[in-house]
Amino acid sequence: MSHLLDQFRFFKRKQGEFSDGHGETRDESRDWENVYRSRWQYDKIVRSTHGVNCTGSCSWKIYVKNGLVTWETQQTDYPETRPDLPNHEPRGCPRGASYSWYMYSANRVKYPKVRKPLLKLWREARAQYPDPVDAWGSIVQDPIKAEQYKSKRGLGGFIRSTWAEVNEIIAASNVYTAKTFGPDRIIGFSPIPAMSMVSYASGSRYLSLIGGVCLSFYDWYCDLPPSSPMVWGEQTDVPESADWYNSDYIIAWGSNVPQTRTPDAHFFTEVRYKGTKTVSITPDYAEISKLTDLWLNPKQGTDAAVAQAFCHVIIKEFYLKQPSDYFLDYAKRYTDLPVLVMLEGEDGARRAGRYLRASDLVDDLGQENNPEWKTIALNNDGELVSPLGSIGYRWGEKGKWNLEQKNGTTGEDIDLTLTLKDSAETCVVGFDYFGHVDHPHFTSVPGEPIQQKTVPCKTITLADGSTAIVATVFDLTVANLGVDNGVGGEHVTDDYNDASVPGTPAWQEVITGLSRERVIQVAREFAENAHKTHGKSMIIIGAGMNHWYHLDMNYRGVINMLMLCGCIGKSGGGWAHYVGQEKLRPQTGWLPLAFALDWHRPPRHMNGTSFFYNHSSQWRHETISAHEILSPNANKKFFPEHMLDYNIQAERAGWLPSAPQLNRNPLTIAAAAKASGKDVEEYVVDSLEDGSLRFACESPDNPVNFPRNMFIWRSNLLGSSGKGHEYMLHYFLGTRNGLLNEENPTGHLQPKEVDWVEKGPTGKLDLVVTLDFRMSSTCLYSDIVLPTATWYEKDDMNTSDMHPFIHPLTAATDPAWESKSDWEIYKGIAKSFSEISKGHLGVETDVVTLPMQHDSPGELAQPFGGTDWKTAGEKPVPGKNCPMIKIVERDYPNTYKKFTSMGPALEKLGNGSKGLNWDMKTEVKQLGDLNHRVTEPGISEGRPRLNTAVNASEMILMLAPETNGHVAVKGWAALSEFTGRDHTHLAKSSEHEKIRFKDIVAQPRKIISSPTWSGIESDEVSYNAGYTNVHELIPWRTITGRQQFYQDHPWMQAFGEQMQQYRPPIDTKTTEIIQNTKPNGNKEIVLNFLTPHQKWGIHSTYSENLLMLTLSRGGPCVWLSEVDAAKAGIVDNDWIEVFNANGAITARAIVSQRVKEGMTMMYHAQEKLVNVPGSQQTGIRGGIHNSVTRTILKPTHMIGSYAQQSYGFNYYGTVGCNRDEFVVIRKMSKIDWLEEKPDDSLPRPLPTTLDG
Repeated sequence: MSHLLDQFRFFKRKQGEFSDGHGETRDESRDWENVYRSRWQYDKIVRSTHGVNCTGSCSWKIYVKNGLVTWETQQTDYPETRPDLPNHEPRGCPRGASYSWYMYSANRVKYPKVRKPLLKLWREARAQYPDPVDAWGSIVQDPIKAEQYKSKRGLGGFIRSTWAEVNEIIAASNVYTAKTFGPDRIIGFSPIPAMSMVSYASGSRYLSLIGGVCLSFYDWYCDLPPSSPMVWGEQTDVPESADWYNSDYIIAWGSNVPQTRTPDAHFFTEVRYKGTKTVSITPDYAEISKLTDLWLNPKQGTDAAVAQAFCHVIIKEFYLKQPSDYFLDYAKRYTDLPVLVMLEGEDGARRAGRYLRASDLVDDLGQENNPEWKTIALNNDGELVSPLGSIGYRWGEKGKWNLEQKNGTTGEDIDLTLTLKDSAETCVVGFDYFGHVDHPHFTSVPGEPIQQKTVPCKTITLADGSTAIVATVFDLTVANLGVDNGVGGEHVTDDYNDASVPGTPAWQEVITGLSRERVIQVAREFAENAHKTHGKSMIIIGAGMNHWYHLDMNYRGVINMLMLCGCIGKSGGGWAHYVGQEKLRPQTGWLPLAFALDWHRPPRHMNGTSFFYNHSSQWRHETISAHEILSPNANKKFFPEHMLDYNIQAERAGWLPSAPQLNRNPLTIAAAAKASGKDVEEYVVDSLEDGSLRFACESPDNPVNFPRNMFIWRSNLLGSSGKGHEYMLHYFLGTRNGLLNEENPTGHLQPKEVDWVEKGPTGKLDLVVTLDFRMSSTCLYSDIVLPTATWYEKDDMNTSDMHPFIHPLTAATDPAWESKSDWEIYKGIAKSFSEISKGHLGVETDVVTLPMQHDSPGELAQPFGGTDWKTAGEKPVPGKNCPMIKIVERDYPNTYKKFTSMGPALEKLGNGSKGLNWDMKTEVKQLGDLNHRVTEPGISEGRPRLNTAVNASEMILMLAPETNGHVAVKGWAALSEFTGRDHTHLAKSSEHEKIRFKDIVAQPRKIISSPTWSGIESDEVSYNAGYTNVHELIPWRTITGRQQFYQDHPWMQAFGEQMQQYRPPIDTKTTEIIQNTKPNGNKEIVLNFLTPHQKWGIHSTYSENLLMLTLSRGGPCVWLSEVDAAKAGIVDNDWIEVFNANGAITARAIVSQRVKEGMTMMYHAQEKLVNVPGSQQTGIRGGIHNSVTRTILKPTHMIGSYAQQSYGFNYYGTVGCNRDEFVVIRKMSKIDWLEEKPDDSLPRPLPTTLDG
């Protein structure tokens, strides 16, 4: 009988009893249970993870039934940590548990799609032209045809195509562009390779083989802290989350651990049971604040002032009043505090200048090799010495680049002097002060812009017989912090309550609103704990502090605290900067695959922020003059006003890369050189000097210099990270936009280095190709959308900062519909490109400009700073004042064969990273044995195969020291040659270990200790950055070889940033010109616009997932405080408009007491796909969070050719900050869904035919 009828018979006499009446016998059907059983049955479980930038890197069980993924749960088989530590699992979060929703949702991209007007033009052209390249040229050479499809970007109208057709369009476009303009006009953007290494490498390998450009992402995301290279010569090496458990005092500063580091938050909560004190510092009452003993809430954007006051207390109480022996010893051994700085200028106008060098002293202080790069300190016996470890010892000699406390000239032991107070000499030095700068929304503290302070010093004799006055970095730091050092003078104090002296707890209270008592308490507790535990105080820091214009001042303040307290390189201590999944652990094995270094070198790289600032013409709307942020000490006639001028000078100097590079096709330069009877470098130098050849950046509005083709994969560039979104739509894409800013207003800033064009050109890109598994905002603005496999449908690898394991992504099912993995997609494009290039491109000589690289001798190019050849009026000298000129031979018809095989360059040139190199012949042979070799005749015959993503993964694993013990030992041996100390013991126990792809499919595997990273993998300590620097005496990769409080490049001096101090946010001037210009009857208020990480998504992924939308507000929403909401007459869930000169957003209001007055938050990135009404300001649909932002560059981030301040891909460069922005907010008076507008105002239903 049915279950329902059985229930009606419930009270009928029982058929039988058992267990003394406690049980009864019933006769009924239980078939209804089959529904439940069937729901949870499965055919197999496959291990995979999520290729998303969340740092989780969690291992998941993927359940498959009837060839479909049904659900996922967390894996629980991680290797255990140690008996004294909690384990890493369970790892996962609700977002990951809902990922499979995407696989079969309506939002899944199922087929290759092309924008209707473009496809129509293409098919017409192909009917007319037999050659696809000629067909493409006929479209883009005709302005009317080009405008037909470019103007429809973002307005719907995709048509299903075939793989053969889209590959032909893409290949024809690439061949035409490379032939007509140059391969460096073909651009690719993809972020965070650690999320899915092979998927990233798929596109970057293709681009590198054809000479295209890979854009950096870490700086563009503004997750890259320039302070990290400045201080350490390293970019974002951080402790794993398990090391939190070893800490005894943790400050979570701007990092919302339970929300953004969900899988690791248990370590934070568990360590509190051990007695560790925790403090959170966030302007809003963030989720982390619930887990801490103390919550400090300074005004947003003023963190540098808090850090400055912390350091004021620490240096006063633990260095001067009751010195900590541990702190003093650490500072002398591992920091630049004892290093001497020259005080430049005359009496009454002295300022801190550059480091004293051996080359300044008589006979170069006995140093024959790189004396100008060897910094000087004072030994405790009064002798000037060159301590080992400075960068001059790294290049040109062997065995002396280490941190042994020895005199580099004599080899004798030394004990360096921190302070010159015993010299009986003092000097008045001018220190920059920026806290007086007025800002309409931030409190300033009046004070002289140059504050004269008394500093202990010493007079020394220089090589030319003249004298110089020097001071230690320590004495300058004490004065900079406003601490009375006992030598008298103005602008210093012994009173924490003196608010007139910059640096005191009372001074910061005026700026931040944070009580001085709390600052003093936390500083004392943090330092006292570090003193007692020898460094087990930690700061977990989040990107929120890194998204301000003066981000380096925020971060250097925090890092200074940690260095003063001896926490860096100590387990349980240090700088835990978590922003994205940056740690590509096997990167040394990945680099040759990703950038085709196995075939030819160098690849073309470009820093993303400068590229987008330039080519989306955001520079045309610049409101900030560099003269506003220069030090009063700087002579302004030597410094431009416009940020683009600095960037152009940096590109010409070889400080930053260029893309496109020159104003001529680089494939034609070698032939021109040959015709003139010169070699390529001589020809380029002479042509640059006589002006017949120029850098493309000098004429960005000349069509010859436009970027032409763009690939976007693994990214939602236009819907998440695109600072200046509306500018990108207008200038870059040439389509409908909500830009409210005028071009060339009266009094606008105009760069002096560019060829000025009155009206900025639009629609620069001829083709935008996006690979994605979901129809993101970026897809909507693309010309071609390619359906890629989801994370459960492909083979790949994944690592994280948060733990030491390497994870696989595994194909649980075949890619659904017509989707393909990224590897297969780019393989197909490479094959089409190889065929179509015949008759257009053959074996070509490509001329590549290369900036001077960090971790190479090129970082010694300009010992005392400098500029580019043109500004200096000098002859270009590649590698000195001009980029290096490199020649790469490209065999275009063999691109596919090169893509699918490993080239011979590794056997010839070796492999390595961070200035090291080692032999790879054995590993190449072993990879050929493992992957098999190419048997087809041609250029790749006999080479190891790279046919599949698993083949590519095996290449990474075979070459990387982190996954191949033999290579790890070779890497440590290579480093030992530089340091003169044996480091091979760090990997000897793992020498015979090789991790294969099938190994990580079976279980997550812990990586092997490698010289690529500054921590070690050990059963005794958790991974902690700087550990090998402190315990193995390996120098930091800086000019001094030490952690640096001081930065001495001339541009750092010019902008007053030799030492850390508070600089208020900049005034972007975007609200006054727009407020109340188009009233709607509701009050308008101005608030600071912040974009933190959200709870209902990871960047843009998941934000339009139905499950996550249900948990939030079902679409875009903006948070504001109860106080501000009341001012504007806004109540919770009202529709509001957020706008400034950059654009407009429409969203729901979330009114909350957790938000600080004066600020508003829009969690990023909420797609403009769901529930977005029209804007009353723009008349079109509201934008995304970056619609109200614009990129603004900072000149000090462009420095190059100078030790640690030298270019490296995703290492150093300009960053895409956006938190200084202010917006106007008002309640909307009318909600317009734009349903009655003409068809071209909003996306149409997707047509299925060209006539549809």
